[in-house]
Amino acid sequence: MLKLLPILLPLIYGYIIYRFSVRNTLKELDAKSTELADPAFQPVLERLAAALGIPRVRVHLYEIEPVNGLAAPDGRIFITRGFYDKFRSNEVSAEELASVIAHELGHVALGHSRRRMIDFSGQNAMRMALGAVLSRFIPVIGFWLANFATSLLAARLSRSDEYEADEYAAALMTKAGFGVTPQIELFHKLETLTGAVAGRPPAWLLSHPKTEERIAAIRALESRWQDA
Repeated sequence: MLKLLPILLPLIYGYIIYRFSVRNTLKELDAKSTELADPAFQPVLERLAAALGIPRVRVHLYEIEPVNGLAAPDGRIFITRGFYDKFRSNEVSAEELASVIAHELGHVALGHSRRRMIDFSGQNAMRMALGAVLSRFIPVIGFWLANFATSLLAARLSRSDEYEADEYAAALMTKAGFGVTPQIELFHKLETLTGAVAGRPPAWLLSHPKTEERIAAIRALESRWQDA
């Protein structure tokens, strides 16, 4: 049993972190959000709902300033106050904001939002276990190497999720009659909207793929659908 402790302890730690992260995330969202009710935006939500064959698509307004959308572990969809304000000031169209919601719906439908929480806890457990092993052989930089390796893995998994959610959103937006143009137009605006600056880390270290690569993937999908 003692021989298994180096493996069991990180797994137990990972599970505790997972439960703690989910609870804190939901608590934060509950405290700082309300359901979005905007007559100017309701028509696009109705079209998304009709395309999905469901009565309605619920979106919650998360009262933080950064421009973002997110899918909670319990399946709820959120748009930040910062993003909604861009819509209200006409910097983002209703159709472009709908593409964000379609993207987050993709994360929910594909199981990404819940898996990301599990991945997060698993990465922490793996980081501890790998760090403990490497430190026996490389005392000074073992934990640093473990952290670097798990961060690379996490970024790669996240980028894969983003491509899948982009594809889901493109299909949903097309079925709803919007097409992929709003999705692509929003991508062109994202760096300005989010305040991104030069000097970002390489794309393989980012949790999201390069914008131009995401646009190219969507255009390829559209072309394939048109040829079918």
